[in-house]
Amino acid sequence: LAGEIDVSHPEVMAKVIDDIGERDVTLASIAERIEQMGGGQPIDQDRLRRMTKLVADLEQLKWKYTEGTTGRGRTSMGMINSTGCTSVWGSTYPFNPYPFPWANHLFQDSPSMAMGIFEGHMAKMADGFKAVRMAELELDGKYNPAEQAEFFTYFNWHEFTDQEWELCPPVVAVGGDGAMYDIGFQNLSRLMASGKPIKVLVVDTQVYSNTGGQACTSGFIGQISDMAQYGKAIQGKQEPRKEIGLIAMAHRTTYVMQSTIAHPGHMIEGFIQGLKARRPALFNLYSNCQPEHGIGDDMSSAQSKLAVESRAYPLFRYNPDAGKTPQECFDLEGNPAPDEDWPTYTIKYQENGVEKQMELPLTFADFAMTETRFRKQFRAAPPDTWNENMVPLAEFPDMDEDEREGQFPYVWMVDKGGQLMRLLVGKPIVESCEDRRDFWTMLRSLAHEEEAVPEASVMEQARQEVVSKIVSELMQIAEESVGGSGAVEAGGSVPVGAPPVTSVAAQVAAAAPATPAADAGDFLAPWIDTVNCTACDECIQINAKIFEYNADKKAVIKNAECGPYKDLVKAAERCTARVIHPGLPRNRSAKNIEKLIKRGEKFN
Repeated sequence: LAGEIDVSHPEVMAKVIDDIGERDVTLASIAERIEQMGGGQPIDQDRLRRMTKLVADLEQLKWKYTEGTTGRGRTSMGMINSTGCTSVWGSTYPFNPYPFPWANHLFQDSPSMAMGIFEGHMAKMADGFKAVRMAELELDGKYNPAEQAEFFTYFNWHEFTDQEWELCPPVVAVGGDGAMYDIGFQNLSRLMASGKPIKVLVVDTQVYSNTGGQACTSGFIGQISDMAQYGKAIQGKQEPRKEIGLIAMAHRTTYVMQSTIAHPGHMIEGFIQGLKARRPALFNLYSNCQPEHGIGDDMSSAQSKLAVESRAYPLFRYNPDAGKTPQECFDLEGNPAPDEDWPTYTIKYQENGVEKQMELPLTFADFAMTETRFRKQFRAAPPDTWNENMVPLAEFPDMDEDEREGQFPYVWMVDKGGQLMRLLVGKPIVESCEDRRDFWTMLRSLAHEEEAVPEASVMEQARQEVVSKIVSELMQIAEESVGGSGAVEAGGSVPVGAPPVTSVAAQVAAAAPATPAADAGDFLAPWIDTVNCTACDECIQINAKIFEYNADKKAVIKNAECGPYKDLVKAAERCTARVIHPGLPRNRSAKNIEKLIKRGEKFN
């Protein structure tokens, strides 16, 4: 419009003003006379109408992002809550832990309600992105209604760019295990099958916490709760735990994470991956219910950590975008002793006034005995009752049925005085241990197929290690001879008859076979600035065979060959003190090894 009124010629404007005379000067009167004097072009009404609407849409969009109905601009997310502790306890007036729009609905309906809200939410986001895209085309002079009108008519969230998608506040359905595992499971399944990128947070307490502690399908065998009481006929919950993570994976559409608050690195990394994925995401979190589990109010993190270590609640992630096979999509990172049935722990006790310790397997029973919900499944056995018919629980599941006859499984514990005690374990806890061990075995098979290393490769590696060790020792002898406190220091020469060390080392090294091309990269051993370690446990949780604590509770490299180079890089990335240096791998044949080396560069 402004382009049709040329005010750049002073003589033309002077003539227009003279022509208007004493009357009021308005934009309309100026435009009318300029057009009469120089003529004009008709304005494209469709474009004018389109541009007018576009400007209005952009102004409205800016208002939504900067102010909006709340005065705080765009929100970070929207939450649909299932009735339960997350609403009844979590939002007790006048406190509200949710600083974003949220709605509460019936116990089972949050996934279904989230699907509807998601569609409306995405339609509004599409309108905003459409306005921005059209404005960019108009400014570049590239908008052609005949070519692009249809695209913008049907423009929806499927056409969003990655940048546009990440600007969309996620829609999150939240509920407990009762809402998601049981009564609302059909709604959750429908959500996952739809492929809509809605995120689901499951607060898994293994019991209906809000309604009195009724049994839930997410509970463990032997767990005692309302409707799964301990008595003569039945001793707690009888059926095995439902694994919603596996069920979600079976939908093949959903990013899945199972984690706990005691593993913040694993949990937050999973949140980020799931939120960025343009697919449904299920975040299943182990959640303590202090009154129903029978633990202290300050024990949530400790019990969550113990649940993972005892295989009660393994950490895992499943990302369908990572590949087509389970081995590509599934990972068990963060679990202790990943190649063993049970991790181990050290128990300290007093015996005749002397402190002693034992290294023991950490089984599900060792976790269960710390919570009141399992207490009736254990019986204390005083030392004067100990006999040869008592068997450590970790050994009991491997015994045949006839071997178990007359045997009594037990776990060790320490009383308040530091004295060793044996706790006899009931049959339901034995079954739960077997169930948790078998589930762990299943997860390990999903994560990777163990490939046998050819015998020749083992011999080759052993030979290279021996050669390397000999060379190292010879070089040390040379240093001691030349720069040490012996004859060289006194007389200034190498003792007569001493072998030329460097030539011997060269001969030994020459005898070593050529290293394969895959191993040809420069090797740099990993190291730790141990003195600056803060004992954050991140490296130990990643791989306790590579890392360990010394006597001062400072991390050291135990054996760098006891795990993949990926574990060293992960540990360096997660180390809060930044004291881990992954070095460079000896073997360069692993998948994505160059990417891992690139990630590790900044830590070396």
